Amino acid sequence: MAVDPLLKQAQGVWETLAAVPVSFPLVDGLNVVTSPASQMAPPSWAGIVVLGDSAIVTAPTDRAVQVLRRALARMPTSSLTSAEAVRAVLPVNEVLGPAVLGYVSRDGFRPVPADHSVERLAPGHQDLTTLVKSVPPDDAGESGMDEITSAAFVVRKGADVVAAAGFQAWPAATAHLCVLTAPGERGRGLARQVASAAVAQALTEGLLPQWRARPRASRNVARALGFRELGSQLSLRLNQEELRLED
Repeated sequence: MAVDPLLKQAQGVWETLAAVPVSFPLVDGLNVVTSPASQMAPPSWAGIVVLGDSAIVTAPTDRAVQVLRRALARMPTSSLTSAEAVRAVLPVNEVLGPAVLGYVSRDGFRPVPADHSVERLAPGHQDLTTLVKSVPPDDAGESGMDEITSAAFVVRKGADVVAAAGFQAWPAATAHLCVLTAPGERGRGLARQVASAAVAQALTEGLLPQWRARPRASRNVARALGFRELGSQLSLRLNQEELRLED
């Protein structure tokens, strides 16, 4: 079976984030492990990541692993990050996601010519903070712009930053892309232009660009830049009382 280098690299990212030895099965299936320190989900949550035709799952306790393994083994891999499908078989209090995971290689990257001047700012720059504060909290949280570790690549309208992109440095030499456009400036291609500059910088640094998104518009920007959607992620906060009652 031919190995997809980009898929293998993406799987390596999440195997590292699992924080314990675990690997994606070579064929359709899943591996479930106990990992209280997992970075695949918020602390004390379970994390499910599907990449290609296989999945890995982390949970904070051995009891949760037993319940997850039994319930998820009966599901097709394609359904493991469906919030509705998982809620039907597990005692879930809260869900984050699913989010689609996209990746791009140097050869697959399709840079977008800039129609506007793209400026480079330091992370945490006051003008970038002003943009983040100007959008609804859900948009700001989804973008992750206040957590970038790279430079910010921005477009201005007058003195105001109206679009910005950068990335967070993740383990396994990964650049987690963050993009934000002011609501009144969307639909003009600005996200593609600033994101293109951020992706180019990540590739120059030898990093693997990762695009994690839920909104369709964000996924369209990633596709325009050559990102391939290789899988998805879901995080679960399980009901501990019901876990204890599970047979």
